[in-house]
Amino acid sequence: MSSYDVYETPFTTRYCSDEVKKLFSPRRRFSTWRQLWIWLAEAEKGTFQLTQVSELGLAISDEAISQMKAHVYIQDAEFKIAQEEEARRRHDVMAHVHTFGQAAPAAAGIIHWGATSCYCTDNADLIFIRDGLNILLPKLAQSIERLSAFAQQYKDLACLGYTHGQPAQLTTVGKRACLWIQDLLMDLRNLERARDDLRFRGVKGTTGTQASFLQIFNGDHEKVERLDELVTAKAGFKSAFIISSQTYSRKIDVDVVNALGSFGATCERIGGDIRHLAMSKELEEPFEKDQIGSSAMAYKRNPMRSERLCSLGRYLSSKPSEAFRTYAGQWFERTLDDSAIRRLTLPESFLCADACLTLLLNIASGLVVYPAVIAKRIAAELPLMATENFIMAMVRRGGSRQEAHERIRVLSREAGRRVKEEGAENDLIERVRGDAFFAPIWGEMEALLDPATFVGRAPQQVERFVKGEVAGALGPYEREVGEGRMADMGKILSI
Repeated sequence: MSSYDVYETPFTTRYCSDEVKKLFSPRRRFSTWRQLWIWLAEAEKGTFQLTQVSELGLAISDEAISQMKAHVYIQDAEFKIAQEEEARRRHDVMAHVHTFGQAAPAAAGIIHWGATSCYCTDNADLIFIRDGLNILLPKLAQSIERLSAFAQQYKDLACLGYTHGQPAQLTTVGKRACLWIQDLLMDLRNLERARDDLRFRGVKGTTGTQASFLQIFNGDHEKVERLDELVTAKAGFKSAFIISSQTYSRKIDVDVVNALGSFGATCERIGGDIRHLAMSKELEEPFEKDQIGSSAMAYKRNPMRSERLCSLGRYLSSKPSEAFRTYAGQWFERTLDDSAIRRLTLPESFLCADACLTLLLNIASGLVVYPAVIAKRIAAELPLMATENFIMAMVRRGGSRQEAHERIRVLSREAGRRVKEEGAENDLIERVRGDAFFAPIWGEMEALLDPATFVGRAPQQVERFVKGEVAGALGPYEREVGEGRMADMGKILSI
């Protein structure tokens, strides 16, 4: 059967980076199980020198350890052996215990000694979650840095603000980008917290009581605790949970996937803004020289990256509900109804987040702004927005605030009628210039209509935000951000 005859996930065929695809690959999973068995055997034997007291003293030979280390990476041919074992034994972990035992016969009798299946599966998942977050976080930092550079570049460029989907007080292009960045900083903090809160499941046994290991070490509680500490340290975790059931609490999955899902919602939010701005031709995402927007309409420049970002972000933001229900559905010390869904939820959440980050970096690296279009749209709306300035200026010149307000109301209504009913341009400014009542401020009209006077402290807010909050948050990622600046922009923009 050809690979073209079976379903393939778009995550691995279209959207995701090699490093995340490899992280959740079968080879990485089962090789990590083997590594966990090696760490357990080393610690049980006492050859693992991480603490002052390292001799735990179980009868495990040097040859057993040596053979296990020599075969830590599962080979292609071994997958078929493991599949045959699982078909016969109906148990994936035991299938790999036997497969590993064939590769390391001197260790066949001690592999998985005292452990339960979740020693492999759950500890491996925690490693993948940690390593996955460590892959995603620098990519998010790079995207934030690119958007921050964009925000600073356009911090002074006035544009229409929108509330209720309608033109509102002016803001700047850079200030709007800071709204996106602020949400991404929240995602950065959420993901960092989820990673930093991770603890290892460690060596806990079938229901979390460590009873099997207490038997192995003849009731020596101290040795059981040392074993847990040794394996935890070797896995690169600072600590392990003192309390667990057969599994680590699925509340951990809730915390991690919820942070990823929240980032997905941010992606859909940002992509939606860019798509709306592309509709008005104020801003566009990167568009390649030979890119085709439509198979029928050759002139189209569809915002397909932002549309894909919205689509994948929407999918990612749906994943937390799976983690919530899986956690809530667990009984007592463990039920296996968490297994099948977690095989989907965890990898897909990370794969989808990785795909979103690739798109986000691509878009942030090549946003195109059209100041002339922005200025034209401002000009169409500014006359109405400037009327309050006209009224205040008239009062400063000794005029009546109420009379000025009434005259502006009448002139505005007539100008608005022509725009809506006749499709005419907004001629309110000409009407004000033609009304002798406003003669005292005719000389101020240009200054009163300067868009820069309508943006408040937007430029200063951008500067303070980027140099303060953003710089502080990106500090731990200085090396990765620097590498991102040196990246091949042609490659990034061709995604």
